[in-house]
This record gives sequence, structure tokens and C-alpha cells, in this order.
Amino acid sequence: MDKFKHICASIARTLLGLTFVFSGFVKAVDPLGTTYKIEDYLKAFGEFFTVFLPLAEVAAICLIAFEFLLGVCLLLNIRTSVSSWLALAMMAVMTPLTLYIAIANPVTDCGCFGDAVILSNWATFWKNIVLLVLVVVLLAWKRHIPPTFSWKGECCAVAIALLAVGGFMAYNLVHLPVIDFRPFKVGNYLPDLMVYPEGAEPDEYETTFVYEKDGVEQEFTIDNYPQGDPDWHFVEQKSVLVKKGYEPPIHDFEIINYEFDDITDEVLDEESATIVVMYDLNKTRKSQAGKLVDLIFACYNTDQPLYLLTGSGEDDVEQYVDIHLQPFFNEVVDKEMVMSHFCFVDPVTLKTIVRANPGVVELRRGTVTAKYAMRDYEFDVCRLGFYDAAEAGEGEEDDYSESEEYGNSDVYTEEQDFSAEIE
Repeated sequence: MDKFKHICASIARTLLGLTFVFSGFVKAVDPLGTTYKIEDYLKAFGEFFTVFLPLAEVAAICLIAFEFLLGVCLLLNIRTSVSSWLALAMMAVMTPLTLYIAIANPVTDCGCFGDAVILSNWATFWKNIVLLVLVVVLLAWKRHIPPTFSWKGECCAVAIALLAVGGFMAYNLVHLPVIDFRPFKVGNYLPDLMVYPEGAEPDEYETTFVYEKDGVEQEFTIDNYPQGDPDWHFVEQKSVLVKKGYEPPIHDFEIINYEFDDITDEVLDEESATIVVMYDLNKTRKSQAGKLVDLIFACYNTDQPLYLLTGSGEDDVEQYVDIHLQPFFNEVVDKEMVMSHFCFVDPVTLKTIVRANPGVVELRRGTVTAKYAMRDYEFDVCRLGFYDAAEAGEGEEDDYSESEEYGNSDVYTEEQDFSAEIE
């Protein structure tokens, strides 16, 4: 009987450990994704909880580290008694929470396995019931599992695990996730992921635009919004789900230019295009402003299509350009030119495209060929697409050498040192 209890407790411990390690790892791959999910929860739970939004990233990092370390401790049989009680405490919180989410459906995906494994809310609840049963089994028979490591060995294992998950999260936050689980990953042909199968009914949305005039806000439709009227100022765009239908991997991806024309197909048909994603200009890293102007200048010199995608409104765009980009303008790059590159996209979609603000995506006829955080982006005229040494005829001259790059000095003078600007 003792052997049976030992086997059952060991199986429960191993399954719990593997689950928590996997859950922590896939979240650590994309800490910003977990941050966005926590923000979604806080917004869905009501206005009172929105005061905690600034703590979402800290909460995400702590949750990821806790899950991963708990899984390591269970898997390696480190302080199994303490780990079991911690696992019970976690499941005691998460099980009723996921039951509420399954019933009320405030969010469509719990995010328990990041973007690696998408579960429905009810599937998540039943998954937690299974984990809760495993925790109870482990607690009941944990005394039948003898220790594996000494105290020093356990401390070393926990320290290594903490450093590993912390360093891994830091790298993915500073740069981009090392594994991209989202539909906009490199190599994907985006138009195929936006297609509705024959006979499938798409979601029906009612889209409205909120404008403000003389301190009064008013909603308009696409048919009657005050286009060109300087007295009205754009506030926000709202999309309300009217009827749920089939949802392709990529949805709500519409690129609206500054004239409010849908240019999504035009962008995806470009031979080569560069996209800069800034989902919220108020949160965009200001220290990357000079590099952004460099990119605008390089694209201008190579006739490379460039699109600056944001979820912010027109007023925020103009303010961002005036305050953060204006200092870097010269005789080539001016406000009118920069403003012409801005387009509007749903901010949730922009967060999905690239986990950086700003981030850069390179497209070639609708296929994602590269993604970067702006801080990591190094561009030259060859990769921007309109100069290819392999295709150039022998003896032909081109205005741009293959090794030519545009650095900060091409756009602004050394006296204009903005590198110390706080992000």
C-alpha cells in the first residue's frame, strides 16, 4: 500500500511540476503578452481594478517566476511539502477565478499557457480541476516521497532556476520573444491567415468614431464622421461585436491611412515594405525617436514604402511628431513628410504583431521576412529592398553602394545629443 501511495504521489508531483514549468516557460518567452493579459483582466473586472494597471508588468514577472520556480521545486522534489501547500494556495485562487471567467466570459482566453496553447475558458476551468485533484493527492501522500537533495543542493537548484528564468525574461523584454507563437511570426504569409473559409460567417462589428468639439464628444459612423472639419478632433475608435462568427488567425487587421482610407491590401501587395509599430505613442520609447527619423530618411532615399502604425489618435500623433521627432528634422525630413507615413490600426492587433513599442516589421508581398525591436534594428539600403547587388547588371552604377548605411549623422548633427533622454 505504501508503494502504491509513493507511486501516486510521485506521479502527481511530476505532472504538477511539468505543468507549472511549461506554463512558466511559455509565459517567460513573452512577458509582455502576460502583462497585456493581466491588463485585460483588470479592465474586464471593472473600473475599480483599473487603478492597478501600472502594476501589471510587475505582477506578470512575479507570476511567471513563481510558477516556474514552483514547477522546478515539484519536479526536482525540492521541499515538496512546502511546494505542495503553495500549489494548493495557487489552485485555490485560480480554480474559482477560472470558473467565474468561464461563466461570465470577460475575456476569451485565460492566457494560462501564453500564446503557445490556447484553451477555451471552460477547458481552462476543467484543467484546473484536474490540477487541484493532483495537488490533493500529493498533499495526502507527500510523506511517502523521501527528500532527493541536501539543503545546499536545494538552494543551488532554486538559485539557478531563478537566475535562468529572470535572465530569460529580461532578454525577451529588452529584445523580442525568442519564440513567436503569434500569427504574425516571421515566415507567415499574412493574407492566407486572414481568409474566411467558403460559407463561414465572419464576426459582425459596429465601428464608430468618437470626435470632440467644444468639449463635447460625439460618436459617428464611417459614413458621417466629420472628415476635413478642423473644429472636430478625433478621440478614439470603437468596435463593438454585434454577432460572433468564424474567426481566422488574423482578424481586426485593417490599416487606415491619414485620409481614413483602408490600405490593408495595398500594404500586403507591396513588393517590399517596412512597418513601424507604435501601439501607444504615449508609451513609445522616446530614446528611439532619432533612429525612427533615420529610418524615414533611408526609406525616402530608396523609395521604400514605409508605414508607421499606431493605435493613438490624430492629436497624439501630431503631438508626438512635434515634441519627439521635430528636433531631428532637416531639409529632407519634415513634419508633412512624417505625418504622411502614419496609419491607424487597432492597438490590440498592434500588440499582437510585435512585442515592442516601437517595433519594426519587414514585409515582402505580404510575407513577414523579419521583426525587430527598434533598438536592435540596423538598416541599409540593400535590405530595405530596392537595391539588390545580385540582380544588378555588371558594370552598372547605382546611387547607393551595397555597404552604405544611414547613421544618426545623416539626419541630425552631433550637437543634437538626445541619447540621454529618459524613455
